[in-house]
Amino acid sequence: MRKAPIALTHRSKQLLDSGQRTLCIDLDGTLINTDLVWECFLKVLKQAPWRLMLIPIWLLGGKQRLKSELYRNVHIDVSALPYNRAVLDFIEENRSNYSAVVLVTGTIESLALSVAAHLGIFRSVIASDSRRNLTGSAKAEELTTVFAEGGYDYVANERADLAAWAHAARAITVNASRTTRDNLRQLPVEHLDLGGRSASVLTWLRAVRLHQWAKNALLFVPLVTAHRILDIHAMTMELVAFLAFGLCASGTYVLNDLLDLESDRHHATKRTRPFAAGEIPIPTALTACVMLLASGFSVAVALPKHFVAALAIYVVATIAYSLKLKRVASLDVVVLAGLYTVRVIAGAFAIGVVLSFWLLAFSMFVFLCLAIVKRVSELQDLQARNEVAIKGREYSVADAAILQVMGVSSGYISVLVLALYINSREIMELYASPRRLWLMVPLMLLWVTRLWVVTARGHMHEDPIVWAIKDPETWATGAAAAVVLLLATLAGG
Repeated sequence: MRKAPIALTHRSKQLLDSGQRTLCIDLDGTLINTDLVWECFLKVLKQAPWRLMLIPIWLLGGKQRLKSELYRNVHIDVSALPYNRAVLDFIEENRSNYSAVVLVTGTIESLALSVAAHLGIFRSVIASDSRRNLTGSAKAEELTTVFAEGGYDYVANERADLAAWAHAARAITVNASRTTRDNLRQLPVEHLDLGGRSASVLTWLRAVRLHQWAKNALLFVPLVTAHRILDIHAMTMELVAFLAFGLCASGTYVLNDLLDLESDRHHATKRTRPFAAGEIPIPTALTACVMLLASGFSVAVALPKHFVAALAIYVVATIAYSLKLKRVASLDVVVLAGLYTVRVIAGAFAIGVVLSFWLLAFSMFVFLCLAIVKRVSELQDLQARNEVAIKGREYSVADAAILQVMGVSSGYISVLVLALYINSREIMELYASPRRLWLMVPLMLLWVTRLWVVTARGHMHEDPIVWAIKDPETWATGAAAAVVLLLATLAGG
């Protein structure tokens, strides 16, 4: 059994073996590639967003009051935090050179003790309590009081840690900015740098999920169905709409990933997402979210006001989905289908065409089918890992069977809607040879059937849109459908 770490406070200072120096490790941004204050902020945003309105009042009581309020009634799963491998390796390799390893942090004591207990590598913990915020000069004073001047080596990352480094025997940096390292070199103290995180362009492209912009191709559906694909002005409007939707969608994806940090860290593949892995700091991510949304709406003002309204509905609905609706079984897949359909509606608003009942009905059913595929594939992955429920959702593996029935039904209903549309009066006005469109029905039946066969065999990607983009047979089916549409526009049918 691991020995529980001791909490060192003002009232109880424990001088460790003075024969050797003590290795002191900072927590936020150093031992973990995240900041627990911001983690708690996101938890409050997700669980009780109205509490954030009290932040100005909390700040009146000082930073420690703000921390205490954010930590209150919030559970952080310390086992899932993105621990810094370089720091853990350094501790393991150099433990014998020190009298003890101590966790020293401005984080609230109870949470710091939880981290220390989980890792089992710290002799003691020095942390903030109800009266003091152990950062900057306060941390430096505490360290020199407990370990004496030059009696410790200190591993940390922030400019605020310069005060503590100034009294250390050796300053060890990790995840430190260039400015912080330059300032540290001005101090008469030995310096060792363990490197740090630096988000590359590729990391940011993954973070904003650029590949998901492919979903916004749905904006062009009204352009095709209205036979205006050669209209340069209409095409330009749709391209502007595509950019606006892409920027806003990326903003909402960033927010969604921030709200899902803990559940993503428990997921087999999502744990490698840039925010879950701590590759990008939370404040930077929140800034990027705001900038992406602002940029999206700035682009959208060039389009009709109805498009801007549709974009606003999409953003609000997506945020509501991230905050709450995704955790409500059945409602979540309906909302997902609606978010896809909103893209089609927005595409129509962008070029000023009226959508038909048939297209809206087809869209809703086919997108409900895809949303259910997504859930079934997640449940299959869960079952493969011998787990019973999706973390943060109301689904369990027992729901997979009924979801498959609903998803297959929804897919075939979309084909039925397509068949009825082909037999409607409206079709006569748009196509010279409407009978040729009947070839679309077997093509659609083939695609829906294969979609569910792949899913049933457990080969479906967790995002069916990504699967469709990479699937050669989907591309072949799409090409065949395009040929059928072309033939239907030609006379002689």
